[in-house]
Amino acid sequence: MELLIPRILGFVLVMTRLSAFFICVPIFNWRSIPNVVKVSLGFWIAFFFAGELTMPFDADKIAPLQAALMIGSEIVYGGAMGLAGALVFLAVRVGGAIADQQMGYAMAEVLDPLSGEKVELIAIVLATLFILLFLVTEGHHLFLMMLQRSYQAFPIGSVPDIGSLTNMVVQSGAVMMTTGLKMAAPILALFTVVMVVLGVLARVLPDMNILFISMPLRIGAGLMVMVILLPLMVDFVKEFSVWMNRLLPF
Repeated sequence: MELLIPRILGFVLVMTRLSAFFICVPIFNWRSIPNVVKVSLGFWIAFFFAGELTMPFDADKIAPLQAALMIGSEIVYGGAMGLAGALVFLAVRVGGAIADQQMGYAMAEVLDPLSGEKVELIAIVLATLFILLFLVTEGHHLFLMMLQRSYQAFPIGSVPDIGSLTNMVVQSGAVMMTTGLKMAAPILALFTVVMVVLGVLARVLPDMNILFISMPLRIGAGLMVMVILLPLMVDFVKEFSVWMNRLLPF
């Protein structure tokens, strides 16, 4: 029984960090995945981690209040890492949302069956393609590696390093915005040229209905650029892995 108590406390701490991480990180928090599957998956992963990790404390000397503070620390660790991963993951949707706005699809929203949220048309197409490539390249293992390596930087029971965690989340948000803008940059450049051409036509041919012409022109040009840029999605999957390794303070 004395040997079982440290294992139980260690398992609870591992399960807490893992649960907080899974709640925030994409793929594992999708609403389309049954809760039974999520709980079972989290339990077995936590069981594996708890068996491999060495607990840097004596559970017999841990008071209830100290154990509660340790559980709170694990929630902070797991939530911060999950939020960082989710922000970088959302870069594809940011780029797709910018493309939708430029093409006139900003008001055309559909329901994403994976997350249960309403998203724009181009954004969900890009996000779906990215997810498929991410899973095919076993990118979901990156999240598990991220969780496993976190115990090297933030041992179980340690006081949360708020500075490092905050910096990780802030950098993730910056990566999300910059990468989203980089993905949408060709479309933004194309539509700048299109707007200039339409402005010149409006001056040269004042009787022409520019609004009537601009809508199909913007949609057609945007779709053409998206088709040309789709093969570059593979490079973004690789870049995503690189950024995840850079953001974590390991």
